[in-house]
Amino acid sequence: MSRRKVIDQRGFDWLTFTIYISLVTIGALSLYSVLYDKEAPYAFLDFHTQVGKYFVIIIVSIILFFISYVIDWQFWSTFAFPIYAISIILLLAVLIFGSDIKGARSWFNIFGFSFQPSEFAKFGTALAISSYLSHHKNDFRTLKSILQTSLIVIIPIFLILLQPDAGSAIIFLSILILYYRAGFTVLFYIIGGMLTATFIFTLIYNPQLVSFGALLLSIMIYSLLYSNKKYWNIAAILISIGAAFAYHRGFKIYTIAILSIVIMIVTFLHWLKNRENNIVLVPITALTIIFLSFVTNYSFHNILKPHQQDRLNVWLNPEKCDPRGSLYNVLQSKIAIGSGGIQGKGFLKGAMTQLNFVPEQTTDFIFSSIGEEQGFIGVVSVIVLFLLLVLRLLKIAERGKNNFISYFAYTLAGYIFIHFFMNVGMNMGLLPVVGIPLPFISKGGSSLIVFSIMMGVVLKMDAERNIR
Repeated sequence: MSRRKVIDQRGFDWLTFTIYISLVTIGALSLYSVLYDKEAPYAFLDFHTQVGKYFVIIIVSIILFFISYVIDWQFWSTFAFPIYAISIILLLAVLIFGSDIKGARSWFNIFGFSFQPSEFAKFGTALAISSYLSHHKNDFRTLKSILQTSLIVIIPIFLILLQPDAGSAIIFLSILILYYRAGFTVLFYIIGGMLTATFIFTLIYNPQLVSFGALLLSIMIYSLLYSNKKYWNIAAILISIGAAFAYHRGFKIYTIAILSIVIMIVTFLHWLKNRENNIVLVPITALTIIFLSFVTNYSFHNILKPHQQDRLNVWLNPEKCDPRGSLYNVLQSKIAIGSGGIQGKGFLKGAMTQLNFVPEQTTDFIFSSIGEEQGFIGVVSVIVLFLLLVLRLLKIAERGKNNFISYFAYTLAGYIFIHFFMNVGMNMGLLPVVGIPLPFISKGGSSLIVFSIMMGVVLKMDAERNIR
């Protein structure tokens, strides 16, 4: 059977395309509502206005979607690293020639339009990492292989952090989803989750309490290991009660030090008797948590700038923030979403949306306008569309018979999911505000164009998934 016949039989994935167009349409209507002016209802036809410029970008994005769909997928595989190199050059160039906007040098301004190289870097990195993993054998059990593979992702992250743009840098961590599918050991994800939990709990409580909790958890683990020995269970209970009493009476550092010594002694005795090397992981984990908690506390108070501290406090300690200052955006967003009720106030009828009560409502907080005007039904509809899109991309990845196709689809699914998860979490006050837009919906020409191109590429790959 000829190659062309295979493509024709597979056809075009209309369901995924429909989801993509639906999200772009929702974004266009939401942006029009946010920027609506009663005196200029047809502003989208005036290319000198914000909404007019964005409608041009929407048209260009859809055209680029079809252009990228027409191009043979092997083109992207062949030129993956040259495209990646161009994206890195652009990231370097923006640091020198870029425009400063809100304290970050992340954009080029060209003929009234802005271009953000970090968005293009997502595309380049997705191609490069997919190409590398599909053409090289990687053993993720070795540190050398992990570092070689991660270097492709670390370079753009480092350059983006120099702008500085922490939000865009965070998105690249979604490639860990691809790494897991490619064979990355689960142990690193467990360690990462443990370190993340330590960081969060340290900011909510304090390093002493986190350290004390880690040591008590270690004692519980030992109690499970020696569950058949009653004397150890009794000793563990007595040690825990005594430690809790001493900690409560104010001897925090002494309690932590004594518990650490006890755990080290128990570990050593157990190792001498049973020669089980895995038991060493218990004190190592506990000591790592203790070290990280104190480092986190020191870094937060002595290294982070006040506005960076505010972003974390808004998320974890809102009671410490000024409702008219750092907490204002999130409060207004939550009020706008809650005021929509079940059915919403209706298109162009959201008071908070029309009166610009929510700052950055065209970008970071556009989800709040959907919540106000379309209500719970609209919010759930958008969430369902994003989840369906991610699931469709995962399905494309699973049925792709070429590794490059599968890896690229996994990377795109990760990008979209993290964008969506972080943005919705920001709008609801569940995650820190780090400036991550909502794909296809938030105002951002670079984001829409790049995601449209990647959607065209992945659908083309899916149409030719039987071609090796």
